[in-house]
Amino acid sequence: MKSFVRLLIAVAAVLAAAFIGANLIINNSNEGGASRPYRVEAERIALKIEKGEDYSLSDYSTITAVEKLSGGFKSGDSDFLVKEIGGGLYRFDYKYHSDSGNTALLFNVCFGVAAALVFGVLFWIYFAIIRPFNKISGYPAELAKGNLTLPLKQSRGKYFGKFIWGLDLLREKLEKQKTAELALQKQNKTMVLSLSHDIKTPLSVIELYAKALEKGLYKDEEKKREVALSINAKCEEIRGYVDDISKTAREDFMDLRVNNGEFYLAALVDSVRAFYTDKLDLLKTDFEIGRFSDCLVSGDLERAVEVLQNIIENAVKYGDGKSISVFFEEEDGCQLVHVKNSGCTLKDADLPHIFESFWRGGNVGSNSGSGLGLYICRTLMYKMNGEIYAEIDGDYITVTAVFNMA
Repeated sequence: MKSFVRLLIAVAAVLAAAFIGANLIINNSNEGGASRPYRVEAERIALKIEKGEDYSLSDYSTITAVEKLSGGFKSGDSDFLVKEIGGGLYRFDYKYHSDSGNTALLFNVCFGVAAALVFGVLFWIYFAIIRPFNKISGYPAELAKGNLTLPLKQSRGKYFGKFIWGLDLLREKLEKQKTAELALQKQNKTMVLSLSHDIKTPLSVIELYAKALEKGLYKDEEKKREVALSINAKCEEIRGYVDDISKTAREDFMDLRVNNGEFYLAALVDSVRAFYTDKLDLLKTDFEIGRFSDCLVSGDLERAVEVLQNIIENAVKYGDGKSISVFFEEEDGCQLVHVKNSGCTLKDADLPHIFESFWRGGNVGSNSGSGLGLYICRTLMYKMNGEIYAEIDGDYITVTAVFNMA
């Protein structure tokens, strides 16, 4: 806001200086000889009189009469000027109506209209762009702080409507994620407490039997066998609890929602092309998208774009940066989208594991990552009733996403 006020002051100062300067120039030009032709004509007549040459007033547009003064003179009704010629005084009557006033008026009117237009545009920019932006400028910082409860008001302007809608959508998504995370934490804590309590009982029984055996309280072999069976049963019970923990840990811990529908393959390709053409050009990576026949496929367009982005990001991160190509194939009512990159260093033995969560191959090197990219791809493809797989061919790896055609 302060910057805009300073801008207004600067513009006003420049316009005021231009207005004053232009009017001074007009006034000065009007006072000069070039704007007063009667002076020029009077000089010409005076020169003829001094030389004794004849002259005719009809040859002059502004001088109406020339009179030699022998004594006092009346001012008369017309404008005049007096010049000394050959020791005598001559009166030159003239008629001249300057249009400088009209010129100045016309300039000031045009300048005023232009200045009003400039300030009108500036104030429109303020009310249509700057003020709405100032209202939401602190919103991203609030989102970063975790203040997710205050919704954004929809803007009637066409400049920030979609931006505000996107921010509010982001807020809602973050709020849902936060709620889901808190619910998951509560569930996990409840599960741990419950399993801890459940495990204590068989552990106590095992501990009791172990102490009894240690002290030799059971003399009968049949009783010892019965105790051993009880210990084994309690161990199985504990193993069941451990299996429950493992099963819970393996379950889908990410909220990957999919809105299945139909979309055109061209929309998916256009999104990928727009996102990666310039990026890969900066990386000096050859990026090629092959020919395809546009068709309707089943799934969620946004999630399908996310799948291809994850695949291409892996190709950028783990390839040699020479080439990445996307090509297409139709097979048994399915649309196959292949992403192939050079510089594959993944071992064949690691290939079956690349879609597992938190798994990272031996070729990661110093590249950072969580091991979730391809896992997310597989999860999304399954939820879209599709498939995903990978193949290695020498120095090339191809990851293929399979979409059902609508």
